[in-house]
Amino acid sequence: MRRKMVCGCLCLLSAVVLAGCQDGAEQEEKKSIRLGVSVYRWEDAFLTTLRTELEEKAKEYEQETGIKVVMDIVDAKESQSVQNSQVERFISLGCDALCINMVDRSAASDIIVQAMDADVPVVFFNREPVEEDMERWDRLYYVGADAKQSAVIQGTILADAYDGDPSSLDLNGDGVVKYVLLEGESSHQDSLIRTEWSIQTLKDRGVPIEKLTGGIANWDRSQASALMEQWLEEYPDEIELVISNNDDMALGALDAMERCGSARPIKLVGIDATPAAVEAVREGRLMGTVSQDLETYADAIFQIARCEAEGEPVEEHVQLEGGKYYRSAQAPVTAASLSD
Repeated sequence: MRRKMVCGCLCLLSAVVLAGCQDGAEQEEKKSIRLGVSVYRWEDAFLTTLRTELEEKAKEYEQETGIKVVMDIVDAKESQSVQNSQVERFISLGCDALCINMVDRSAASDIIVQAMDADVPVVFFNREPVEEDMERWDRLYYVGADAKQSAVIQGTILADAYDGDPSSLDLNGDGVVKYVLLEGESSHQDSLIRTEWSIQTLKDRGVPIEKLTGGIANWDRSQASALMEQWLEEYPDEIELVISNNDDMALGALDAMERCGSARPIKLVGIDATPAAVEAVREGRLMGTVSQDLETYADAIFQIARCEAEGEPVEEHVQLEGGKYYRSAQAPVTAASLSD
Protein backbone atom coordinates (compact mmCIF):
# COMPACT_ATOMS: atom_id res chain seq x y z
CA MET A 1 0.00 0.00 0.00
CA ARG A 2 2.84 2.35 0.92
CA ARG A 3 4.56 1.58 -2.37
CA LYS A 4 1.37 2.38 -4.25
CA MET A 5 0.96 5.62 -2.35
CA VAL A 6 4.57 6.61 -3.03
CA CYS A 7 4.22 5.75 -6.72
CA GLY A 8 0.99 7.76 -6.87
CA CYS A 9 2.64 10.78 -5.28
CA LEU A 10 5.59 10.53 -7.61
CA CYS A 11 3.28 10.36 -10.63
CA LEU A 12 1.32 13.35 -9.38
CA LEU A 13 4.55 15.27 -8.71
CA SER A 14 5.83 14.42 -12.21
CA ALA A 15 2.59 15.66 -13.77
CA VAL A 16 2.83 18.93 -11.85
CA VAL A 17 6.47 19.39 -12.85
CA LEU A 18 5.69 18.64 -16.49
CA ALA A 19 2.76 21.06 -16.48
CA GLY A 20 4.95 23.70 -14.90
CA CYS A 21 7.59 23.13 -17.55
CA GLN A 22 4.98 23.50 -20.28
CA ASP A 23 3.68 26.72 -18.72
CA GLY A 24 7.24 27.96 -18.44
CA ALA A 25 7.88 27.11 -22.08
CA GLU A 26 4.75 28.99 -23.12
CA GLN A 27 5.82 31.99 -21.06
CA GLU A 28 9.29 31.79 -22.60
CA GLU A 29 7.77 31.73 -26.09
CA LYS A 30 5.82 34.89 -25.28
CA LYS A 31 9.04 36.73 -24.47
CA SER A 32 9.62 37.35 -28.20
CA ILE A 33 7.55 38.13 -31.28
CA ARG A 34 8.59 38.04 -34.93
CA LEU A 35 7.21 40.43 -37.54
CA GLY A 36 7.77 40.24 -41.30
CA VAL A 37 7.74 43.60 -43.11
CA SER A 38 7.85 43.99 -46.90
CA VAL A 39 7.90 47.39 -48.67
CA TYR A 40 7.46 47.87 -52.39
CA ARG A 41 10.66 49.95 -52.88
CA TRP A 42 13.47 51.04 -50.53
CA GLU A 43 14.17 54.29 -52.38
CA ASP A 44 10.77 55.82 -51.58
CA ALA A 45 11.57 58.66 -49.13
CA PHE A 46 8.24 58.40 -47.31
CA LEU A 47 8.71 54.68 -46.69
CA THR A 48 12.31 55.19 -45.59
CA THR A 49 11.12 57.59 -42.89
CA LEU A 50 8.24 55.29 -41.95
CA ARG A 51 10.62 52.34 -41.65
CA THR A 52 12.80 54.29 -39.21
CA GLU A 53 9.76 55.15 -37.09
CA LEU A 54 8.61 51.51 -37.13
CA GLU A 55 12.00 50.31 -35.92
CA GLU A 56 11.89 52.91 -33.14
CA LYS A 57 8.48 51.67 -32.00
CA ALA A 58 9.81 48.12 -31.81
CA LYS A 59 12.81 49.24 -29.72
CA GLU A 60 10.60 51.24 -27.36
CA TYR A 61 8.33 48.23 -26.85
CA GLU A 62 11.31 45.99 -26.08
CA GLN A 63 12.60 48.47 -23.49
CA GLU A 64 9.18 48.88 -21.87
CA THR A 65 8.21 45.20 -21.70
CA GLY A 66 11.36 43.11 -22.03
CA ILE A 67 9.70 41.28 -24.93
CA LYS A 68 12.13 40.91 -27.81
CA VAL A 69 10.85 42.06 -31.20
CA VAL A 70 12.48 40.44 -34.21
CA MET A 71 11.57 42.52 -37.25
CA ASP A 72 12.56 41.33 -40.73
CA ILE A 73 12.25 44.28 -43.16
CA VAL A 74 12.80 43.53 -46.85
CA ASP A 75 12.60 45.32 -50.20
CA ALA A 76 10.21 43.88 -52.81
CA LYS A 77 12.06 45.81 -55.55
CA GLU A 78 8.76 46.78 -57.21
CA SER A 79 8.06 43.12 -58.06
CA GLN A 80 4.86 41.46 -56.91
CA SER A 81 6.28 37.98 -57.46
CA VAL A 82 9.27 38.87 -55.26
CA GLN A 83 6.92 40.13 -52.56
CA ASN A 84 4.82 36.95 -52.72
CA SER A 85 8.01 34.92 -52.20
CA GLN A 86 8.98 37.14 -49.26
CA VAL A 87 5.64 36.45 -47.61
CA GLU A 88 6.12 32.72 -48.13
CA ARG A 89 9.53 32.99 -46.46
CA PHE A 90 8.13 35.03 -43.55
CA ILE A 91 5.54 32.33 -42.90
CA SER A 92 8.15 29.54 -43.09
CA LEU A 93 10.24 31.44 -40.51
CA GLY A 94 7.30 31.45 -38.11
CA CYS A 95 6.45 35.16 -38.19
CA ASP A 96 3.62 36.04 -35.83
CA ALA A 97 2.28 38.83 -38.06
CA LEU A 98 2.99 40.40 -41.44
CA CYS A 99 3.18 44.11 -42.33
CA ILE A 100 2.87 44.55 -46.09
CA ASN A 101 3.20 47.60 -48.33
CA MET A 102 1.79 46.10 -51.54
CA VAL A 103 3.61 46.39 -54.85
CA ASP A 104 0.26 45.98 -56.63
CA ARG A 105 -2.75 46.72 -54.46
CA SER A 106 -4.99 44.64 -56.74
CA ALA A 107 -2.82 41.55 -56.23
CA ALA A 108 -3.31 41.14 -52.48
CA SER A 109 -5.32 37.95 -52.90
CA ASP A 110 -2.30 35.62 -53.13
CA ILE A 111 -0.77 37.06 -49.97
CA ILE A 112 -4.08 36.85 -48.13
CA VAL A 113 -4.52 33.18 -49.10
CA GLN A 114 -1.02 32.34 -47.83
CA ALA A 115 -1.68 34.18 -44.58
CA MET A 116 -5.08 32.60 -44.01
CA ASP A 117 -3.75 29.10 -44.64
CA ALA A 118 -0.99 29.70 -42.06
CA ASP A 119 -3.27 31.67 -39.70
CA VAL A 120 -0.89 34.66 -39.73
CA PRO A 121 -2.55 38.13 -39.52
CA VAL A 122 -1.66 40.86 -42.04
CA VAL A 123 -1.38 44.62 -41.59
CA PHE A 124 -1.38 46.27 -45.01
CA PHE A 125 -0.12 49.84 -45.10
CA ASN A 126 0.22 52.79 -47.50
CA ARG A 127 -1.29 50.85 -50.44
CA GLU A 128 -4.83 49.80 -49.68
CA PRO A 129 -6.06 46.45 -51.07
CA VAL A 130 -9.46 46.46 -52.71
CA GLU A 131 -12.42 46.21 -50.35
CA GLU A 132 -13.38 42.71 -51.53
CA ASP A 133 -9.96 41.40 -50.47
CA MET A 134 -10.06 43.16 -47.11
CA GLU A 135 -13.39 41.51 -46.32
CA ARG A 136 -12.08 37.99 -46.83
CA TRP A 137 -10.81 37.54 -43.25
CA ASP A 138 -11.18 39.20 -39.87
CA ARG A 139 -7.40 39.28 -39.29
CA LEU A 140 -6.66 41.73 -42.12
CA TYR A 141 -6.01 45.42 -41.40
CA TYR A 142 -5.05 48.59 -43.27
CA VAL A 143 -3.11 51.62 -42.04
CA GLY A 144 -2.83 54.72 -44.19
CA ALA A 145 -3.79 58.34 -44.73
CA ASP A 146 -7.06 59.50 -46.22
CA ALA A 147 -6.00 60.41 -49.77
CA LYS A 148 -8.89 62.83 -50.25
CA GLN A 149 -7.99 64.69 -47.07
CA SER A 150 -4.34 64.92 -48.21
CA ALA A 151 -5.42 66.47 -51.51
CA VAL A 152 -7.89 68.88 -49.96
CA ILE A 153 -5.21 70.14 -47.55
CA GLN A 154 -2.77 70.53 -50.45
CA GLY A 155 -5.34 72.47 -52.47
CA THR A 156 -6.17 74.60 -49.43
CA ILE A 157 -2.50 75.61 -49.00
CA LEU A 158 -2.57 76.97 -52.55
CA ALA A 159 -6.01 78.57 -52.31
CA ASP A 160 -5.10 80.33 -49.08
CA ALA A 161 -1.95 81.70 -50.70
CA TYR A 162 -3.94 82.94 -53.70
CA ASP A 163 -6.58 84.58 -51.50
CA GLY A 164 -3.85 86.34 -49.54
CA ASP A 165 -1.99 87.49 -52.64
CA PRO A 166 -3.05 86.40 -56.17
CA SER A 167 0.38 87.32 -57.53
CA SER A 168 1.94 84.61 -55.35
CA LEU A 169 0.60 82.06 -57.87
CA ASP A 170 -0.41 84.18 -60.87
CA LEU A 171 3.12 85.22 -61.70
CA ASN A 172 2.38 87.17 -64.89
CA GLY A 173 -0.81 88.78 -63.61
CA ASP A 174 -3.01 87.58 -66.48
CA GLY A 175 -5.74 86.32 -64.15
CA VAL A 176 -5.03 82.61 -64.70
CA VAL A 177 -2.69 80.27 -62.77
CA LYS A 178 -1.06 77.89 -65.25
CA TYR A 179 0.09 74.63 -63.69
CA VAL A 180 1.72 71.28 -64.45
CA LEU A 181 0.84 68.10 -62.60
CA LEU A 182 3.15 65.32 -61.41
CA GLU A 183 1.27 62.09 -60.70
CA GLY A 184 2.21 58.87 -58.91
CA GLU A 185 1.53 55.41 -60.30
CA SER A 186 -1.50 55.15 -62.54
CA SER A 187 -2.78 52.12 -60.59
CA HIS A 188 -2.32 53.61 -57.12
CA GLN A 189 -5.56 54.75 -55.50
CA ASP A 190 -3.86 57.64 -53.68
CA SER A 191 -2.48 59.03 -56.93
CA LEU A 192 -5.91 59.10 -58.56
CA ILE A 193 -7.64 60.62 -55.54
CA ARG A 194 -4.93 63.20 -54.80
CA THR A 195 -4.99 64.38 -58.41
CA GLU A 196 -8.76 64.74 -58.48
CA TRP A 197 -9.26 66.50 -55.16
CA SER A 198 -6.32 68.90 -55.16
CA ILE A 199 -7.62 70.35 -58.43
CA GLN A 200 -11.25 70.23 -57.31
CA THR A 201 -10.37 72.11 -54.12
CA LEU A 202 -8.78 74.91 -56.13
CA LYS A 203 -11.86 75.12 -58.35
CA ASP A 204 -14.21 75.09 -55.37
CA ARG A 205 -12.23 77.95 -53.83
CA GLY A 206 -12.49 79.99 -57.03
CA VAL A 207 -8.81 79.92 -58.00
CA PRO A 208 -8.59 80.45 -61.80
CA ILE A 209 -6.40 77.59 -63.04
CA GLU A 210 -5.33 76.17 -66.38
CA LYS A 211 -3.49 72.90 -66.86
CA LEU A 212 -0.56 73.08 -69.27
CA THR A 213 0.45 69.43 -69.07
CA GLY A 214 0.99 66.53 -66.68
CA GLY A 215 2.73 63.20 -66.44
CA ILE A 216 3.19 60.04 -64.41
CA ALA A 217 6.49 59.98 -62.51
CA ASN A 218 5.67 56.95 -60.30
CA TRP A 219 6.43 58.79 -57.03
CA ASP A 220 10.08 58.96 -58.17
CA ARG A 221 12.31 62.01 -57.85
CA SER A 222 14.50 61.33 -60.90
CA GLN A 223 11.52 60.61 -63.17
CA ALA A 224 9.85 63.83 -62.03
CA SER A 225 13.05 65.75 -62.65
CA ALA A 226 13.24 64.46 -66.23
CA LEU A 227 9.62 65.42 -66.90
CA MET A 228 10.05 68.88 -65.42
CA GLU A 229 13.16 69.54 -67.49
CA GLN A 230 11.17 68.67 -70.61
CA TRP A 231 8.29 70.92 -69.57
CA LEU A 232 10.60 73.85 -68.87
CA GLU A 233 11.78 73.59 -72.47
CA GLU A 234 8.22 73.37 -73.82
CA TYR A 235 6.71 76.09 -71.59
CA PRO A 236 9.66 78.28 -70.59
CA ASP A 237 7.60 81.37 -69.76
CA GLU A 238 4.24 79.83 -68.86
CA ILE A 239 4.58 77.43 -65.89
CA GLU A 240 3.55 79.15 -62.66
CA LEU A 241 2.76 76.21 -60.41
CA VAL A 242 3.78 72.56 -59.96
CA ILE A 243 1.26 70.35 -58.17
CA SER A 244 2.79 67.03 -57.13
CA ASN A 245 1.17 63.91 -55.68
CA ASN A 246 4.12 63.51 -53.30
CA ASP A 247 7.22 65.29 -52.01
CA ASP A 248 9.81 63.24 -53.88
CA MET A 249 8.36 64.28 -57.23
CA ALA A 250 8.07 67.92 -56.10
CA LEU A 251 11.74 67.84 -55.13
CA GLY A 252 12.57 66.27 -58.49
CA ALA A 253 10.86 69.19 -60.24
CA LEU A 254 12.85 71.56 -58.04
CA ASP A 255 16.05 69.74 -59.04
CA ALA A 256 15.23 70.33 -62.70
CA MET A 257 14.52 74.01 -62.12
CA GLU A 258 17.82 74.49 -60.33
CA ARG A 259 19.72 72.45 -62.90
CA CYS A 260 18.24 74.47 -65.78
CA GLY A 261 18.93 77.73 -64.01
CA SER A 262 15.25 78.75 -64.10
CA ALA A 263 14.87 82.25 -62.68
CA ARG A 264 11.07 82.10 -62.79
CA PRO A 265 9.71 81.84 -59.20
CA ILE A 266 7.54 78.79 -59.92
CA LYS A 267 5.66 77.54 -56.85
CA LEU A 268 5.68 73.86 -55.88
CA VAL A 269 3.59 71.79 -53.46
CA GLY A 270 3.88 68.17 -52.40
CA ILE A 271 2.42 65.68 -49.93
CA ASP A 272 4.07 63.53 -47.18
CA ALA A 273 6.24 66.02 -45.25
CA THR A 274 9.43 64.03 -45.72
CA PRO A 275 12.43 65.53 -43.90
CA ALA A 276 13.92 66.85 -47.17
CA ALA A 277 10.63 68.45 -48.16
CA VAL A 278 10.09 70.08 -44.77
CA GLU A 279 13.59 71.54 -45.00
CA ALA A 280 12.79 72.85 -48.50
CA VAL A 281 9.62 74.48 -47.13
CA ARG A 282 11.66 76.06 -44.33
CA GLU A 283 14.09 77.44 -46.91
CA GLY A 284 11.28 78.78 -49.11
CA ARG A 285 12.03 76.42 -52.00
CA LEU A 286 8.67 74.62 -51.63
CA MET A 287 5.43 76.45 -50.90
CA GLY A 288 4.09 73.61 -48.77
CA THR A 289 3.46 69.94 -48.13
CA VAL A 290 1.09 67.78 -46.05
CA SER A 291 2.14 66.03 -42.84
CA GLN A 292 0.86 62.51 -42.17
CA ASP A 293 2.10 62.23 -38.55
CA LEU A 294 4.43 59.32 -39.21
CA GLU A 295 4.95 58.60 -35.52
CA THR A 296 1.31 57.65 -34.94
CA TYR A 297 1.19 56.02 -38.39
CA ALA A 298 4.08 53.71 -37.48
CA ASP A 299 2.69 53.15 -33.98
CA ALA A 300 -0.64 51.97 -35.44
CA ILE A 301 1.13 49.46 -37.72
CA PHE A 302 3.26 48.13 -34.88
CA GLN A 303 0.50 47.99 -32.27
CA ILE A 304 -1.92 46.13 -34.55
CA ALA A 305 0.75 43.58 -35.49
CA ARG A 306 1.95 43.29 -31.91
CA CYS A 307 -1.54 42.79 -30.48
CA GLU A 308 -2.34 40.10 -33.03
CA ALA A 309 0.99 38.39 -32.34
CA GLU A 310 0.34 38.35 -28.58
CA GLY A 311 -3.36 37.56 -28.73
CA GLU A 312 -4.52 40.92 -27.34
CA PRO A 313 -7.67 42.75 -28.56
CA VAL A 314 -6.46 45.26 -31.14
CA GLU A 315 -9.15 47.86 -30.49
CA GLU A 316 -8.06 48.23 -26.88
CA HIS A 317 -4.88 49.86 -28.24
CA VAL A 318 -5.78 51.27 -31.67
CA GLN A 319 -8.97 53.03 -32.74
CA LEU A 320 -10.13 51.38 -35.94
CA GLU A 321 -12.79 52.23 -38.48
CA GLY A 322 -15.00 49.23 -39.16
CA GLY A 323 -12.69 47.04 -37.11
CA LYS A 324 -10.06 47.06 -39.89
CA TYR A 325 -8.92 50.56 -40.90
CA TYR A 326 -6.72 53.19 -39.27
CA ARG A 327 -6.40 56.63 -40.89
CA SER A 328 -3.48 58.78 -39.75
CA ALA A 329 -3.93 62.44 -38.84
CA GLN A 330 -2.78 65.06 -41.37
CA ALA A 331 -1.97 68.77 -41.33
CA PRO A 332 -0.62 71.47 -43.65
CA VAL A 333 3.10 72.28 -43.52
CA THR A 334 4.01 75.79 -44.68
CA ALA A 335 6.66 78.35 -43.78
CA ALA A 336 4.09 79.98 -41.49
CA SER A 337 3.21 76.74 -39.67
CA LEU A 338 6.90 75.89 -39.19
CA SER A 339 7.56 79.29 -37.62
CA ASP A 340 4.68 78.98 -35.14
